[in-house]
Amino acid sequence: MRAARLPQSPISPILRERAGPRGRLLFFSLLGGALLFTFASLFLDLRASGAELRLGLPLVVLGVALLIALGFEFINGFHDTANAVATVIYTNALRPSVAVIWSGFCNFLGVLFSSGAVAFAIVALLPPDLMLKVSTSAGLAMIFALLIAAIIWNLGTWWLGLPVSSSHTLIGSIVGVGLAHGLMVGYLDFAHGDWGPLLTVCYALLLSPLVGFVGAALLLLALRLALRNRNQALFRAPEGRTPPPWWIRGLLIVTCSGVSFAHGSNDGQKGIGLIMLILVGTVPVAFALDRAQSVEQTRQLIALAESSQQALRRIAPQALVDDPREVLAAYQLRQTDEPQLLPALAALFGEIGHELRTHNSLAEVPNERALVLRNDLYLGAATIRLLDDSQPALPLETWSALQELRVRSDATTQFIPLWVKGAVALALGLGTLVGWRRIVATVGEGIGRAPMTYAQGASAQLMAMLTIGAADGFGLPVSTTQVLSSGVAGTMMANGSGLQLATIRNMLLAWVLTLPAAIGLAAGLYWSFTMLL
Repeated sequence: MRAARLPQSPISPILRERAGPRGRLLFFSLLGGALLFTFASLFLDLRASGAELRLGLPLVVLGVALLIALGFEFINGFHDTANAVATVIYTNALRPSVAVIWSGFCNFLGVLFSSGAVAFAIVALLPPDLMLKVSTSAGLAMIFALLIAAIIWNLGTWWLGLPVSSSHTLIGSIVGVGLAHGLMVGYLDFAHGDWGPLLTVCYALLLSPLVGFVGAALLLLALRLALRNRNQALFRAPEGRTPPPWWIRGLLIVTCSGVSFAHGSNDGQKGIGLIMLILVGTVPVAFALDRAQSVEQTRQLIALAESSQQALRRIAPQALVDDPREVLAAYQLRQTDEPQLLPALAALFGEIGHELRTHNSLAEVPNERALVLRNDLYLGAATIRLLDDSQPALPLETWSALQELRVRSDATTQFIPLWVKGAVALALGLGTLVGWRRIVATVGEGIGRAPMTYAQGASAQLMAMLTIGAADGFGLPVSTTQVLSSGVAGTMMANGSGLQLATIRNMLLAWVLTLPAAIGLAAGLYWSFTMLL
């Protein structure tokens, strides 16, 4: 069921305008150039690493996986970014064509200047044992299942004109893969497992729309109080297609730019994390380790591994463990207090230190050992994160050494080549230019019972910009769609405009169904792909 609409808006005819032949030619030229840049950069990285470049199934799988990941970000561009331009379009601050081009550029910049924290926060939600098997058929099934499930749900809700969260969809897909994998291997147990990161992400997704709703409403009321006797034009709806006064227009454009930049900085990182997962799984020779690290950084890693090993042996001087990786992998799943846990962790750090001592730098690690070393560093860092909850308090000196080793291990395995950021930035930015009309019409005409005023547009956008920017700083994935749509609804309530209950009902239904739908889709696809592969 499509969302309800206000009576014919002066903006509606503009939304029906389509790009001419020159515009289409320019768009497809940019799209072709973006794909050429992506695959040429990948080729250069592979050749520099010494990886074999034979045309065959592995390269085909890599190419298809990258295209699907970039496709997810492209869809994210027109699905989520439409929210950022709806307010400037419906307040006549910018023409639609100018608004989407500018928003696409701001999204592009947001991805390029992102921190990377959200990218690896998303990846950390995946099952640890699957992360250690990312280069196997199970790893490929995981990647394809979560991407395709997210794309299917995003396209379906876009077709209905419903603004739902791409972040919500992707996280639901990750949970679906994790649950299906747990059921298939027989370890699914809600009493154990590392549910902390997932709960943190869910809290962020649930609370951010409330922050947007309440914050935008309060901001609008504060503006009314501060400007009670002047600048009343700010609180009136646009008349026809007349642009607002210059200072109002500037405020709306600045906040639109901020929302678009924040969206690129936060949402773009999800695609970055997925692409790095694909690269590690398909071509670990080039992307399992940050081989650009200096000799001095390698020496620091060696020293930290050896000092951590010695500190743990002083606490738990038991006999050596036969297979430390098996003990640590089991701990990731059950998180039970095992007597062999600390000795196993000490043994793993000893092996890491010995492996690195045989090489001058990470660049000299043999190709066949790169993925093994990456998995050891990942397993050690993941175990350190869990130790605080299940082990008695460790001595401060030991705990400090372990935390330093975890940070250095993460820096070695969690890196982002510049071309990956560039590829995701181009996909998100170009996606902004197409398909935005359905969501824009819902946000601009379907939420409130009265046309949007300048103050409402600015309040909703400013609150969305601040909320998403803060979440990015804390490494939390939030939904631009939910924050901004909730902000618009909050301003409608504060303004006394009322809400179109049919639209709100449809949006809430889509939001509520997103997690279970994505979980079910991803779980079914993961099971199917695992059987096929």
